[in-house]
Amino acid sequence: MSKPLTDKIALVTGASRGIGAAVALQLAEAGAHVIAVARTVGGLEELDDKIKAAGGSATLVPVDVKDMDGIARLALAINDRYRRLDVMIGNAGILGTLSPLAHAEPKDFDSIFAVNVKANWQLIRTMDPLLRAAPAGRAVFITSGLSWAGRAYTGVYGASKAALNELARSYAAETATTNLRVNLFNPGPTRTRMYASGWPGIDPDTLPPPEEVAQAILPLCLPDCAESGKVFDYRAGKFLGFKAPE
Repeated sequence: MSKPLTDKIALVTGASRGIGAAVALQLAEAGAHVIAVARTVGGLEELDDKIKAAGGSATLVPVDVKDMDGIARLALAINDRYRRLDVMIGNAGILGTLSPLAHAEPKDFDSIFAVNVKANWQLIRTMDPLLRAAPAGRAVFITSGLSWAGRAYTGVYGASKAALNELARSYAAETATTNLRVNLFNPGPTRTRMYASGWPGIDPDTLPPPEEVAQAILPLCLPDCAESGKVFDYRAGKFLGFKAPE
């Protein structure tokens, strides 16, 4: 099997389950050493077992992405050990409670934005020098079609992902003359615990599993990915820029 990421260092947030765990395993199978970040120690240990069984290696980092100091310390540790970061996947996210905007609780609003927006901003702040130091740094942030859909009851989550889109677009523009490429990935409905929590009436067997979706993320992490500042839509199978899929 080809290992295009041999000797590369890859960071994945929200790596204990779902799309995060699946893409972390894909990156490890492609040869990268994976730095897996999540709150759930048990999930990280399960991921580590799978990575080892596949012949890969990982460093487990049980930290909440809302811990700004914790993310900063992680960046320092990566710098001390590797001096660079080749791939960064900003996957950690929360859906929150789906409700009319007028009924959304301030604490829920703050929590959603803390995870979906502020944590990714902190990743950019702290990991930027490491990504720029890599020969072909690649950053991918997981967005959602709800960021442009304007759908009822999803306003807070959709707004947080719209903010994430703008962060990524700005970061891509700021790094346009470097070797770093920054993109977003829209998985669409996927067979994950988070999706089931918002849409429990949907038959999970009708949705693609995280392992299948993660296969489409891997090409965005490779050195030959030339696109930047765009969103790749899984169901469309292509980059769409920032226009809603037809």
